[in-house]
Amino acid sequence: MGLEKSKGYKQVIKWLKSSKRKPFKFQSDAWQYYAEGYSGLINAPTGFGKTFSLFLAVLIEELNEQEENNSKLLAKKGQEKPLKHQKGLRLIWITPLRSLAKDLGRAMREVCTALELDWQISVRNGDTSTAEKLKQKKQMPEVLIITPESMHLLLAQKNSATHFHQLRCIVADEWHELIGSKRGVMAELAISRIKGILKAKHPERLLRIWGISATIGNLEQAMEVLVPYPDLLKVIVKADVQKKIMIKSILPDHIDMLPWAGHLGHKLAHKLLPIIHKSKTSLIFTNTRGQAELWYQNLLAMDESLAGLLAIHHGSIDFELRNWIEDALHSGALKAVISTSSLDLGVDFKPVDTVVQIGSPKGVARFLQRAGRSGHSPNETSKIYFLPTHALELVEAAAIKEAAITQQIESREPVVMAFDTLVQYLVTLAVGDGFDDHEIYEEVKETHAFQELLPSEWSWIMQFITTGGDSLTAYNEFKKVVKSDGLWKVESRQIAMRHRLHIGTIVSDAMIKVKYLSGGYIGMVEESFLAKLKPGNSFTLAGRILEFVMIKEMTALVRRSKATKAMSPSWMGGRISLSANLGSILRKKYNETLNKDHQDEELDIVLPLFERQAAVSHVPKSNEFLIELIHTKDGYHFFAYPFEGRMVHEAMAALIAYRLSRHTPISFSIAMNDYGFELLAEHPIPLDENEIKSWFSPQQLGEDIVNSINATEMARRKFRDIACISGLVFQGFPGKYTANKHLQSSASLFFSVFSDYDPHNLLLRQAYEEAFYQQIEEPRLLSALQRIQQSTIVLTKPESYTPLCFPIKVDSLRENMSTEELGQRIERMTLEADKKSIFHKIKAKK
Repeated sequence: MGLEKSKGYKQVIKWLKSSKRKPFKFQSDAWQYYAEGYSGLINAPTGFGKTFSLFLAVLIEELNEQEENNSKLLAKKGQEKPLKHQKGLRLIWITPLRSLAKDLGRAMREVCTALELDWQISVRNGDTSTAEKLKQKKQMPEVLIITPESMHLLLAQKNSATHFHQLRCIVADEWHELIGSKRGVMAELAISRIKGILKAKHPERLLRIWGISATIGNLEQAMEVLVPYPDLLKVIVKADVQKKIMIKSILPDHIDMLPWAGHLGHKLAHKLLPIIHKSKTSLIFTNTRGQAELWYQNLLAMDESLAGLLAIHHGSIDFELRNWIEDALHSGALKAVISTSSLDLGVDFKPVDTVVQIGSPKGVARFLQRAGRSGHSPNETSKIYFLPTHALELVEAAAIKEAAITQQIESREPVVMAFDTLVQYLVTLAVGDGFDDHEIYEEVKETHAFQELLPSEWSWIMQFITTGGDSLTAYNEFKKVVKSDGLWKVESRQIAMRHRLHIGTIVSDAMIKVKYLSGGYIGMVEESFLAKLKPGNSFTLAGRILEFVMIKEMTALVRRSKATKAMSPSWMGGRISLSANLGSILRKKYNETLNKDHQDEELDIVLPLFERQAAVSHVPKSNEFLIELIHTKDGYHFFAYPFEGRMVHEAMAALIAYRLSRHTPISFSIAMNDYGFELLAEHPIPLDENEIKSWFSPQQLGEDIVNSINATEMARRKFRDIACISGLVFQGFPGKYTANKHLQSSASLFFSVFSDYDPHNLLLRQAYEEAFYQQIEEPRLLSALQRIQQSTIVLTKPESYTPLCFPIKVDSLRENMSTEELGQRIERMTLEADKKSIFHKIKAKK
C-alpha cells in the first residue's frame, strides 16, 4: 500500500485541512523517504515547517503501525477493543538550545492531541527538574527533546541501553549550529552508541537519522557528518521555496568622517524607537551579552513608556526569568526583547513581526537565521532592520543584502579528531553500563569525527583513561577506568559523580549566581567580573541596576541600586570575527562605493567618507592591497587592509612584525579589527616598497607562525579547555567552582609535564592543532596571503589618520582607557586629522 493511501497519512492530511493548511512538497517528500527507510537532511527556509517534515513522518508511521496491529489482533481474536501501543522512546529530538525545547514540546503536544495519539513528549536539558528526570528514568516518554550534553548524561546512567529498544528515529535539529563545534562531535558519538545498542538488540529494526538545517553552505558534507553510515540509505530533501525577506538599514542623517566602533549605534537609538512602537513585537539582537545589557538601559532611558514592555534574554539570566520572557513573547505581552544568540534558533514566536540586528552579525548565515525569527510562517515576509554601530558597518549591510539575494551562505567546517571529547565520552560509557573496547572502537571509527582514528591512537586513549598515560601512571586519581566482568567500567563512586557533574564541551569562567539579599535569583556573572567590584559598586544584569553587597557561599548578594549609571558585565566569548565570504563581498562593495555603480542606499550615505579616504589615501579595489604608513606623535604606524576578520589579522600582524624585526631589530605593538591591522613602532619601519610582497609571502608560513606568535603559549591557553573536557582538571562542585586562574594554573602544569615527559600525548597535539586551525585559522591565513600575492600593492603615506585606519586605532586605545579618557582622546585625534585634511585640500587646490 502506498503511503498516501495509509490511514496515518490520511489522518495527518485531514488535520492539516482542518486548520486550512496543506503540506509543502518537501514535507510530503520527507514523509515518503522516511517511510521507505531513508535517513538524511532537510533543508528549507525558516518558517516553512521543517519540524513537521520529520515529526509528522514519525507520527504517520506510528498511526499506521497501530492500525496494522489492531487489524491483526481483530483478525486473530475477533475482539473490537483497540490494542494499546507499547510504551517507550520512539523519537529522540536533539536541539542545540534549551530555549528551543519548550516551544518544540508545546507544538508536538498540540499535534498529538489533535491526532488523538497518546504520546508523552518530555524535555531533558540543564533546566529539567530532578523530579522530571526520575519520572523519565521510570518510564521514558515517546518523544524526548534533548541537548547533546543530556544525551551523554543519559548514557552515563546504569541500564541506559534499555531506554532505546523501541527507538525509531533520531533527529538533529538546527544541525548547522552543532556541526562546527565539539557539541556536534558529542551528538555524533551518542548517535553511534545508540545505533550500536539497537543493532545488537534488534538487528532487524531500522534506525533512521535525520538532520534539519536552514542556512548552511556545505549541505552534502553536513549530511555525511551526521549520517556517515554506509548501511543507511541517505537523501537531502531541499525545499524549492523562497522565504521573502525585507532587509532595511537604519541610516544616520549624516556620518562622521572618522568612524569608530560603538560610536554611531547609540546616536541612532532614537530611530529604533518608532520601529519598536509600530511593530507588534520586536526581537533586537546584539552579538554579546554585555551589549544587550547596555542597549536595554539606553532604550529605557530614552522611552520610559517601555518599562514593563521591554525585556532582555541571554544565557546568564536565571532560568525562571527566561521562561517568563519566552511565555510573554508567545502571548504578545512584550513589545520588544533584546537578545543574544539565545533566541537565534527555531523558536516560533508568532507575535514577532520585526527583527533588529545591532552591529554587524559578521556572517550571512547568522543574519538570515535571525531574520527568520520574524514573519515565522510561509506567506509572511521576514522583516529585519540593520542598525550599524559605526559608519563602515553600513558597507557590511550592503554586502549582507547582496549575499542574501545571491545565497552566498557560509559553510560550517566539522570538528574532527577531538580527542578530549572522545576521552570524556569513553569515561561516560564506563560510568554507565561499561563498554567493550573492541566494539566501541568500531562504532567510533564509523563517525565522521573519528574516521581517521588509528589503532595506535585508540591504544593511547585506552591507556590514558585506565592508567593516566606515560606521565601520570604514578597517580591513582587518573586510573579512572578498570576492567570488570569483561567490560571497562568506573567503579569509584567519587570519580563517577565528578564526571557526571562536568559532562559537556563548553568551558567558561567560573560562574557565580546573583541573588537579592531579600531572596530571588537574577542570573549569573563570571567570577572574574565580580573580582573587580567593591561593595557599593553598581552593575547591570537582566536589565536591572544592582548594588553589589558581598559574596557569600559562592553567591553574589545584591540589592536594587538607585544609581542611574552602572557597569555592564563582560562575559567570555569576545567578538565574533568576519566570515570569509562576507569579507570577499565587502572588498567588492568598497569598489562600488566610489564608482556609484550600485543601488545601495547604505553606500550613498558613506560616499563622503570614502571620498575623504580617496583624497587622503586610497580606496582599495578587489584586486588591490592597501598599506598606509602614517607618522604621528605616537610613533610610526603601518596599517594594512586584508578584510579577512580579526582572527586572521591578529596572526597576520604577528607574522609581518616577526618578519620585519628579523630584517631589522625593531619592536611593535599590534592592533586589529575585521578590516585590517596596525603595527606601531617608535622608530621608522624599514619598508622597501619592492619587498612588500615578500613580507606577505606564504612561503615558510608554518615555521614563521610558530616563531612569530609563540605558538606554545597559544596552545597552552587552548589546553585549559582540553584539560577540563578530558577530565584532567576538576572544575569544582556546583556552587563551589574552581576559580578560572586556578584552572588555568592546573592545566598549565599538565601542559608542561606532557611537553617534557610525554611529547606524543594526543591532548597536547590537539592543543597545537586547535591553536593553528581555530585561533590562527591557518588555512584562511594562507589563502589571504596567496590572494595578496596576486594583488597590486598600493602604498600611501597619509599625513594623519584616515577613515579606514581610525577605527583600528580607537580599538587599540579602548583596551587601556576609561570611557571618559577615550572620548577625550578621540576628540583630539579627530580635530588633528580634520586640520590636516583641510590643509591637504588647500594644498591640493594650489
